[in-house]
Amino acid sequence: MADTYVDQKDLFERRKERYRVLVCIDGSDESYRGLSYAAQAATNKNSDIVLLYVRPIDQGLRSGGLQVRVARENMLSWGLELPGITYLKRGLEQLISGDELSADWHEKITHTDIDGDPLGDNKIEYTNEVGQTIVLKLKTAATIASGILDQYELGPYDLIILGDSGSWGGWAKSLWDPAVAEKVAMHAPCSVLVARGLERGHGHLLCTDGSERAMRMVKRSATVSNRIGSKLSVMAVARDNEDKAEAQENVDIAVAELKSLGVDVVNAFTRVGNPFEEIIHAGKEYSFIVVGSTGKTGLQRFFLGSVSFKVMEHAKNSVIITR
Repeated sequence: MADTYVDQKDLFERRKERYRVLVCIDGSDESYRGLSYAAQAATNKNSDIVLLYVRPIDQGLRSGGLQVRVARENMLSWGLELPGITYLKRGLEQLISGDELSADWHEKITHTDIDGDPLGDNKIEYTNEVGQTIVLKLKTAATIASGILDQYELGPYDLIILGDSGSWGGWAKSLWDPAVAEKVAMHAPCSVLVARGLERGHGHLLCTDGSERAMRMVKRSATVSNRIGSKLSVMAVARDNEDKAEAQENVDIAVAELKSLGVDVVNAFTRVGNPFEEIIHAGKEYSFIVVGSTGKTGLQRFFLGSVSFKVMEHAKNSVIITR
């Protein structure tokens, strides 16, 4: 047991040196658009993409008359048409059919027993000759959010991608139930992307307030821009005319930081008004609205809300909350 713990800890530390993306697949078009973004972001050999489908404990398999051993063997050969298997298989086909990730892959199958569930957790790990990894993970959990967050603990990850629509097989609620998406965005230690009407090619709008968290968001966005070639714009919002000079200064600082990191800014501007309303309005012209996470605790965020979470909830296009 001690050796297993040490091995897992060592694996976790080694994974920190890689760029890892967790894509939550629920069968919706948005989740596959998010997967397409992940494929573009994780193109070098030092990167991993993990496709995750979370299923409820048992999911009726025990009472459905399936022999556990046969079901497990069929599942791992992707012959059993459970909803999660179908969705993950489609995601794999999308990834390996693209130019970015086409290669010869070595396959490794892993099973983990879960109390109270006949199939447990199962994954197939594909690794190519240059070291890239694609993992298909069928995970069992009491809730979708807890399954996603538990998967991070096995990671870690640089980015979690969620689609905002679609239904999970066996679950009554869609992924974009606030109890799922907000909980993941609130508690995940890494950046979270909510894919919504995702049309790439229109750039990222970075929203800064001059805080340390906002500047970390700017630096991370520069890394993403250099990785995938995305165009960046910067905005800040003043609550009234008296704050316009400060908002402009925040924009100027962000632009200077991006330029120092080798990224040219397409557009830089300020707005006056309610921050989350102005951000949502301006963000309609972009593929992504990018905001920094709040510095409040989880409980404070729940009761007080924040600009970041209001933008995530109300925007009509994709939102990245950056950590």
